[in-house]
Amino acid sequence: MERTTRSWRVATTAALLAATVTASLTGCTGGRDGGASRPAIDDGRGTDQRQEQTPSAAPVGSVLAVKIDNASAARPQTGLNSADVVYTEQVEGGLSRLMAVYATKLPKTVGPVRSARESDLELLRQFDHPILAFSGAQRKLLPLIDKAPLEAMPPGKVSGAYYRGTDKSAPHNLYLRPGELLPTAPGPAALTTGFQYGDAPEGGRAEASRTVRYPATRFTFTWSGSRHRYLVAMDGTPTVTTDGKPVTPATVVVQYVNVRKSGFRDFLGNNTPYTETVGSGKAQVLRDGRTYDVRWKREKATDGTKFTTGDGKQVNFARGQVWVVFAKA
Repeated sequence: MERTTRSWRVATTAALLAATVTASLTGCTGGRDGGASRPAIDDGRGTDQRQEQTPSAAPVGSVLAVKIDNASAARPQTGLNSADVVYTEQVEGGLSRLMAVYATKLPKTVGPVRSARESDLELLRQFDHPILAFSGAQRKLLPLIDKAPLEAMPPGKVSGAYYRGTDKSAPHNLYLRPGELLPTAPGPAALTTGFQYGDAPEGGRAEASRTVRYPATRFTFTWSGSRHRYLVAMDGTPTVTTDGKPVTPATVVVQYVNVRKSGFRDFLGNNTPYTETVGSGKAQVLRDGRTYDVRWKREKATDGTKFTTGDGKQVNFARGQVWVVFAKA
């Protein structure tokens, strides 16, 4: 997407960031259970004791990004089908987390919601002051979240936005009501990802199924000609939401990136991987049952990511949900 309005948006973001930092002086960015008296349980990480308060009005065009649990105990998830973009990232122990981005539709409920990671902040810079919903974070990470140009919305910051479900055990049962954070969906213009939609490029090769493996998780995407979508499976089990509907992205991107050690560890001492999403490298775009070998490029954090063919032409995605799977280069 063109960045002709960037300078105006940067000025707006700066003003909003100043307000956010001022508000942050009252406490850290972690949060409580929505209305509960005990701190939210999340990986043994600390959450703050901030009192519930009404959040500042979100800027027009802010997407909602939600960190979603992807441990086996957290499946099936809720509200995943309504996301415009779903990012997968590797976390501690070779497991995975999802980040679902909502712009064109807000589901009634999303979850289970889990904690933020350092690399989320870089990934989210491509959006104009996004709202980040997450269950908490390491105490050392909280100052970085406070300084980031985003609206942090953990539990406890807005009354009634989060609740604990009864279908799963903690910490896999924290859910978000998006309507408590945004009155309406911001619309497709808020998706400043750099993605371009339209007709498929020439070439490619037929490929019915693709599997991407993390050390302790695997994702499989199988083309369904009848649905004209990909069916997702995680660790060999078909991925459905809590209402029993299959998750069916129209485009799958396998993006090969540098995954390095960060300066953070979980409460068991495992290092938190940092997924670098600024730079360039190889990728594959899966659409219409075909795979296209492409290059990706994101020059700076405030840019979206462009995917191009060998001759430099931007690759169109199929209209519909996009999954971006960050794989180690």
